[in-house]
Amino acid sequence: MSARHAEPTIQGAAPIFAALGDPTRIHMVARLCADGPLSTAQLGDGIGVTRQAIAKHLRVLADAGLVEASRRGRDQIWELRRRHLDEARRCLDHISSQWDRAIERLRRLVEED
Repeated sequence: MSARHAEPTIQGAAPIFAALGDPTRIHMVARLCADGPLSTAQLGDGIGVTRQAIAKHLRVLADAGLVEASRRGRDQIWELRRRHLDEARRCLDHISSQWDRAIERLRRLVEED
């Protein structure tokens, strides 16, 4: 396992977290996780924003490496790129383990007194 996988960098994951920081975009990612590849129109169903806004949100997600598009006839079909979500998860896991170690050090310090 490479050092990058063992200890992911926050800088590498920051664009992913920034892209997921919007409720519309996280909703779209959740839909792609649950339903698989979807068209732009399908991703916009029920969100209550314009098609142009949906396209902008998808561009942000694509720029962060979270989704990619392919053409199927006249439709653009969007698919989740799970590798980038996994990278963000590894980053959060790493931060969580750092917190766990810090809490354990604090617990030992308090118990020593």
